[in-house]
Amino acid sequence: MGQLRYGPRPTVDREVTATKIGAWSTSLTATFLTDPAVVAAVLPPPLKPPSQPLVKVSISHVDLGGGRPPFGAGTFAVAARHRDTEGFYPLLMPMTTEQSVIGGRETFGEPKKLADVTLDVGEGLDTASTVIGTVSRMGVGIIELGGTLGDELAPPPAGERLDYYLKFLRNPSGEGFDDDPWLVYCTRATETRSARAVDAALTLRESRFDPVVDIPILGEVTATLAERRSTQEGRLVERVPAADVMPYAHQRYDDLSPVGNADK
Repeated sequence: MGQLRYGPRPTVDREVTATKIGAWSTSLTATFLTDPAVVAAVLPPPLKPPSQPLVKVSISHVDLGGGRPPFGAGTFAVAARHRDTEGFYPLLMPMTTEQSVIGGRETFGEPKKLADVTLDVGEGLDTASTVIGTVSRMGVGIIELGGTLGDELAPPPAGERLDYYLKFLRNPSGEGFDDDPWLVYCTRATETRSARAVDAALTLRESRFDPVVDIPILGEVTATLAERRSTQEGRLVERVPAADVMPYAHQRYDDLSPVGNADK
């Protein structure tokens, strides 16, 4: 019998290995203020509303190098706090490849979903100074962020940022989770080698599956285009009662069942 690849073999968590190496990405990132009541409403316990109701949207082209194909990645996150820390709680992390979705969801608890994510700078657009990023899911272009490149900016110093995730699995009985979820701290060490201001407009569109449009844009949208890379490290912080998280589990899953209610 030849090699049986489904047989036992040493296991390496390639998601953790890959995120510790870091890959360069070109990222279009926008921030805006929203309604504090909206932020409070979308945060599951034990997360609390932040000092400022900030929303961050990023659309990236990630270059893995080594002959591996690049992929598109996005984040739609609201600011949050836990104990004496402040960070962001992503509501949606669209990705273009199955590999980038599964590893992040199963290892870190990231709310990743398959999507079409594109970032175009100059080439094929109106002018060389035009940049457009889009996210489409289930036939709907839910996020469009684009504008005109502005001045070169001094790259920010290397630093760290914190994201909060809730890691859980649904019970096969159809009732609740199979255990109390974990709150995960994901710390990213980020290095930036170039940055430019962007005079940008952000459009959020209606979707039954990804209701980003429910987060109102209040005031100015501030955007930058940057080349950066980051490495990440996750750690389990505390168990969260399943009853506290269950009302928010829908944030992660699409209701594609024949009996799904299109109004929910």
